[in-house]
Amino acid sequence: MDVMPTPSEFVRTLSPALDQAAAIAAALQGRVPNVPKPGESTAVKAALTIADTAAQEALLVPLLAGFRAARLEAEEETHSVELFTGAAADHRIVVDPIDGTLHFYLAGRGYYAVMAGFAIDGRYEAALVALPREGLRFEAVRGGGPRRATLGETSEPARCTDGGHTLLLSDGVPDAIEARLRADGFATERACGGAVALAPLVPGVRGGLRIAKYATISARGRIGALIAREAGALVETASGEPFPDSLDAPATSLVVASDRETATAIQAALRA
Repeated sequence: MDVMPTPSEFVRTLSPALDQAAAIAAALQGRVPNVPKPGESTAVKAALTIADTAAQEALLVPLLAGFRAARLEAEEETHSVELFTGAAADHRIVVDPIDGTLHFYLAGRGYYAVMAGFAIDGRYEAALVALPREGLRFEAVRGGGPRRATLGETSEPARCTDGGHTLLLSDGVPDAIEARLRADGFATERACGGAVALAPLVPGVRGGLRIAKYATISARGRIGALIAREAGALVETASGEPFPDSLDAPATSLVVASDRETATAIQAALRA
């Protein structure tokens, strides 16, 4: 079997493709209908647009040359999915072409994301997240620090936000918890899980909270957490424990914050 390219090569290969996928999503927002996938248990899981499938193909095609042997976990059933062999099962590519299709992309309620992660032995070693509405791309290789770019531009080192008082909350956060956080002086915005995971790197945002609506936060929902960790953000659970690095370790909550004061305030609102 051929040697698999490195996490750094994954980022270099996928950065321009992520920009393209984000551009596709942004261009089609408000122009495409929801064509739900059959057999899904919820409307969120069933939501599908032509933008999802086009964006996913934009991500997968460039990966075929070097990463075909990886195990692929893709959100949609598009043409290129079956071309990945999975022969190198310890190398895992996770792709979500539009995270937040139903509530954030179609409904226009807030941040949606285009995401890809590269894991080795069950741990992310590279991650890329684009926020098409905001025109931003974030990326990181473990141990190499995070980078941020305007879509289509060269990236530069990124850091956590040092101003602002906004928190990003996932769809699973109850209204009562949002009200407590607002009473503590935070502004809140709803966002897809992928955006929440790297919230402290978004201009004007100090942190984020995700509560799983199902059994655990998915591997897709953890892609941005690597970028946040690389930026020095606190990445924890509701109880204040470190958020698990293993993609297969269960976790029902994710708290990300640029500083301890913000993390403590989020966790206190959850306990109240």
